[in-house]
Amino acid sequence: MKTSWFLVLIVAGNCAWAQTSSSKTSARIRTFTTQEGVVTEIHLSPGYTTSIRLPEEVSSVVVGSPSTFKAEHSESEPKLVFIKPIAAKPVESNALITTKSGQEISLHLISGGQAAPHSDVDFLLEYHRPRSMFVMPDTDPVLFVSQVKAMSSNEQPSKPSEKNDPLLLALERQEKIAAPSWQGKKFEGAIGESSQVEQQTVLTFSVFNNFAHAIELLPPQITLSGKAINGKKKQIESEPIAIRDYRITRRRLEPGERADGVLVFERPGFKESSEKLELQLAEADQVDHPLRLPIPFTATISGGSQ
Repeated sequence: MKTSWFLVLIVAGNCAWAQTSSSKTSARIRTFTTQEGVVTEIHLSPGYTTSIRLPEEVSSVVVGSPSTFKAEHSESEPKLVFIKPIAAKPVESNALITTKSGQEISLHLISGGQAAPHSDVDFLLEYHRPRSMFVMPDTDPVLFVSQVKAMSSNEQPSKPSEKNDPLLLALERQEKIAAPSWQGKKFEGAIGESSQVEQQTVLTFSVFNNFAHAIELLPPQITLSGKAINGKKKQIESEPIAIRDYRITRRRLEPGERADGVLVFERPGFKESSEKLELQLAEADQVDHPLRLPIPFTATISGGSQ
């Protein structure tokens, strides 16, 4: 009997060793360009930590299921976020990283668990800013948002490069419009001029807080929406359009305050007659009820500053 138990233990040990030796982990390093409305799928594994490097400082990290995934962020490494699974079984969740400029990085976390025979594990995810054909001011760059101080008539740009910056010039023109064509009720928005430079569109806009309380603006979004037939019913489908860069005079609006902005996006080459471009503006506590403003598909002014 003792001999039989000894043989069983040997066989069980060999099986465990074979299972362990056949389990392989493939380390991956991936690079992404930051884009609004895009969810990045990340593959993790117990015993490994995934590092996420962003081009600007992180303000907050939120994990959907903190009992299965752990996220860490240290002020000593303000641009790094570390995420690892703490559950041995296969689990999934989501995470949201917010940067100091207001950019949001949405992640889909997937862990195959310890029993996975073969797994690809993302060791490092590195995000970069999208390239822009426009000349930017010589200041500290941010992910998408550049907080721009509104200049009075007595102030002059402090740097020569700002005089030829097409985004600042378009923003200044929008600020001078005394009465934009407001749409909405308490949360109002208005579309300004748009110009085409090759395949990129420069669009100005304004936001007005008609509430009795202060509001915080979220980064704007551009969508291409149209009607799609699903069975016998028609549904509205929206496709996000990447915003390459944008500026806004302020993110927090007190009652009666106005903010002006300008953004750059790559307009699709064509659209169907039932489709339309829309600018979506939302406040932080009403993200599910954005203000939708139609955008002319053809630029309202010819050419553009370069």
